Amino acid sequence: MFNKDEQVILIIVAGTALLLLLGFFMVGFLLLFQKKQNKNRLEKVELQAAFEQELLKTRIEIQEETLNYVSREMHDNITQVLSFVKLNLGLLGNKILEPEKTKLNDSRELVAQTITDLRNLSKSLSFEHISALGLVKTLEMEAIRINKSGLINMDLLVDGEPYSLGEQRELVLFRIFQEALNNVLKYADAANIKIGLYYNTQMFNLTIQDDGVGFQPELLTDKSGSGLRNMTNRATLIGAEAVISSSPKQGCTIKLSLNPLVQEIYANGTHSNSPG
Repeated sequence: MFNKDEQVILIIVAGTALLLLLGFFMVGFLLLFQKKQNKNRLEKVELQAAFEQELLKTRIEIQEETLNYVSREMHDNITQVLSFVKLNLGLLGNKILEPEKTKLNDSRELVAQTITDLRNLSKSLSFEHISALGLVKTLEMEAIRINKSGLINMDLLVDGEPYSLGEQRELVLFRIFQEALNNVLKYADAANIKIGLYYNTQMFNLTIQDDGVGFQPELLTDKSGSGLRNMTNRATLIGAEAVISSSPKQGCTIKLSLNPLVQEIYANGTHSNSPG
């Protein structure tokens, strides 16, 4: 039998042990709760990111389908109509005299040039055309077309040994170039645009630089800069990092960096408009 003092000590020890166990239980419960909460928060962020990625992917695929449709319409319908007009002008030219005939021939030449320009433009909109030629050849042809237009001077530099980045990646990179060119022609008031393709085994870089009026850096986060956001969103979709820098009267430079060894499911997948 325990005496009274021993009973008190025993009760104190038991109570202390019980409190310690209760404390450990509460700490463990709180840690488990926090861990589960963090896991749920992480899963929510991942689901949101996956949703936004899928939404962006779908939007870009819809844009590509639209561009392909416009390309086919231009090639199959508009150029055929213009070819018919050119043929009629040729037949009419055999029935009239100078100097009207000279003017008619000039009109035929303008129509012929318009047909050529439309065909070239339709090719630049077509996914199949870009996929068949590859990024370098497609940009080389764009440089010829743009320089012929006289709107702006385009220089293309290819450094290193070119290799395929995957048809989807190259399509997205080309669309980024088109978006950048469109912004330059609309807003930059530039005389020159320089495109650089830099290839090495562990990194690919695309640079787009113009000598235009530039803009305030704040525009990069402004809602009005949708074209700039489109470029960064497209870059993110293929696992590339886009850095856009500009300041007033200093032009604009866009640099995209892409590790060709990192696999991106969408970037290396088969395009929805391509066969197979």
